[in-house]
Amino acid sequence: MRLFLVLFALVLPVFGFSVSPDSLKYVDAADFPVIGKGFTDTQTRYERLPSALESTTRPPVWNLSKNCSGMAIRFRTNSTVIAAKWEVTGDVFMNHFTMTGIKGLDLYCLKDGKWQFVNSGRPKAKSTTAVIIQNMTGDEMEYMLYLPLYDGLKSLEIGVEQNALLDGPAINSPKTGHPIVFYGTSITQGGCASRAGMSYTNILGRMLDREIVNLGFSGNGQLDLEVAEAIATIPSSCIVMDCVPNVSVAQMNEKYHKFIELIREGQPETPIIFVETILFPHRHFDQHVFKLLNEKNATLKRIFDERKKGGDKNIYYVKSDKLIGNDQEATVDGVHLTDLGFKRMAENLYPVLRKRMIKN
Repeated sequence: MRLFLVLFALVLPVFGFSVSPDSLKYVDAADFPVIGKGFTDTQTRYERLPSALESTTRPPVWNLSKNCSGMAIRFRTNSTVIAAKWEVTGDVFMNHFTMTGIKGLDLYCLKDGKWQFVNSGRPKAKSTTAVIIQNMTGDEMEYMLYLPLYDGLKSLEIGVEQNALLDGPAINSPKTGHPIVFYGTSITQGGCASRAGMSYTNILGRMLDREIVNLGFSGNGQLDLEVAEAIATIPSSCIVMDCVPNVSVAQMNEKYHKFIELIREGQPETPIIFVETILFPHRHFDQHVFKLLNEKNATLKRIFDERKKGGDKNIYYVKSDKLIGNDQEATVDGVHLTDLGFKRMAENLYPVLRKRMIKN
């Protein structure tokens, strides 16, 4: 008992007194702007595809579109405490992916013009109430709360002190209106970032100070043409094609040109970035994987060259050789990325996007 009291006395000055979540006021996040939505006509607020696609797209794509990846709530407050109440729709569990990444929240603050990580909202169950940060100064500041990468949201409330200001943002950051749209796979969706802010698309959103729309569908970035038609309606500053890991060579030959052509019908001048599949570390041992990755990337380069020769001048190509580094240490399972892998991928795509995206 004496040892416990000594340890408590040592810890208390560092962490201060804990705030009870029940002592706070909670406001529905629907009262604040959500960024990262490409479409307004979704079935519920925190979904990624238009409701009309339910009857036309494949069920796995539709179900994955109900995950919130890429979305964030923007608000400002002078509260010394920020908490959240949220309920996810699926209560997803995976054996290679943290709960904070799958169904947690991730809070950032705008400081000196840059978005800085504050803390994560760690999920406890399907429904969670949690204090994210406390003991702050009480200065009015801008915040961004990233939503879960691999689960949906049934409800979300933001908690602050009873008498604190809680309002919409006063600063347009990340800049909204002409987002960067990413189309792709589980890696694009954010698997397996330790928390939502560390997916490469969200990292790039902060680096470029630009809203992003994440249309990554785990295992299902398979060039579904109705998704291309939907992308064509988003007034984008740039479109990133990162779907090669999910498609076969046959699918690429059959649908890649058509997918781009459908986008071009709505966005004839928008820059489109073709990204090769990352080079999975286990290719050094699995000879089938080694051959398949090379075939897919060679097919993508041929399709890119054909489009260039056909007159599509505003397309660009990113090779995979440096995307996640060469030390083979950037994945969880040989395929999906750790935070290290996502950071490297963002840093390698950043100069391409900064140079090519339309500066709206």
